[in-house]
Amino acid sequence: MNKYYFLLWLFSFFLHAQERTETTAIDVSFIRSNVLPHTDDLQHFLQGHPEGVMVSLYKKTYGNEEWESAFNYPDYGGYFIFQDFKSDILGKVYGVGAHYNFYFLKRNLKFKIAQGIAYTTNPHDKITNNKNAAFGSRIIANTNFSLNYTRPLFRSFDLHAGILFTHFSNGRIKAPNSGVNTYGINLGLTYHLEDPLEFKKDTLPKAKFAEPIRYNILMRMGISESPIVGSGQKPFFHPAFYIDKRISRKSALQLGTELFISQSYKEYIKFMAIAYPNEDVTIDTDSKRVGVFVGYELFINRISLEAQLGYYVYQPYKSDIPVYDRLGMKYYFTNKMYTGLSIKTHVFLAEAMEFVIGVRL
Repeated sequence: MNKYYFLLWLFSFFLHAQERTETTAIDVSFIRSNVLPHTDDLQHFLQGHPEGVMVSLYKKTYGNEEWESAFNYPDYGGYFIFQDFKSDILGKVYGVGAHYNFYFLKRNLKFKIAQGIAYTTNPHDKITNNKNAAFGSRIIANTNFSLNYTRPLFRSFDLHAGILFTHFSNGRIKAPNSGVNTYGINLGLTYHLEDPLEFKKDTLPKAKFAEPIRYNILMRMGISESPIVGSGQKPFFHPAFYIDKRISRKSALQLGTELFISQSYKEYIKFMAIAYPNEDVTIDTDSKRVGVFVGYELFINRISLEAQLGYYVYQPYKSDIPVYDRLGMKYYFTNKMYTGLSIKTHVFLAEAMEFVIGVRL
């Protein structure tokens, strides 16, 4: 009999050693929205109200690591989104990616940030679908923001409802690429696959966060195509330097400058000089641009989110407004080295999807 007590003790010890620190949940949201016509050529796309569904599978955190309690125990996981634009021109999109859920107001308000890639069924085709100026390729990027009010319904189910913003674009990797933005409402259910755990409170003393000014040297690079459809994909390089100052555990402010070198932009200037000789542009107009920017970085764990607003102090050919913006995500290999992805736009019009490699000294 003793051997059975020993096996029972061993089994109990194993279960204790494998004590859960997270639980799993899944939610399904039904979407009804409107297309935001940020360019004139989107008007003829508006044939109805886009509808779709978003499914998210994620882990709920309870404070096993420092960052979890610092951000009020967020969720992290993956998502699938389907959206029917109700348009023969735009077609449908299917997307997958990763997301975070952040909670507010006693965990009744949930803010979701999601980033991934999508497949579009009806990209631009010069013969069969030449009116589609939104998607120049089948594979496009997808970004989603949602804000939901959530309440327990019964047993393991919660009900949530709120607003959702979606963005689909290929970052002008291939023209055309005006992209599509939608805004609307979503309604859905959350099912908890496991019983919730107790939240672990952060018992560390709340000391003022202090860190010296850091110096960042980085390169943003990739390929892009000019607005001229069929002009071809060319490389670009955006070297940058900026300083940042951590003002808290979560936040840092940035100030920097960068240089824009783009082969497709250079060829676009040549095309415009030849095709429109009466315009104020010559074939030897400098294609390089210099910008200065301010930014904000939100440090989560090894991942951070970044937003920047810039202004061109040198822009010989003014094809775009002098103000640009950027949204990005970084992953820190170490405290000093990082990589990431970002998208540079002029308001809603994307110019480049950038691969980032940098050091923070």
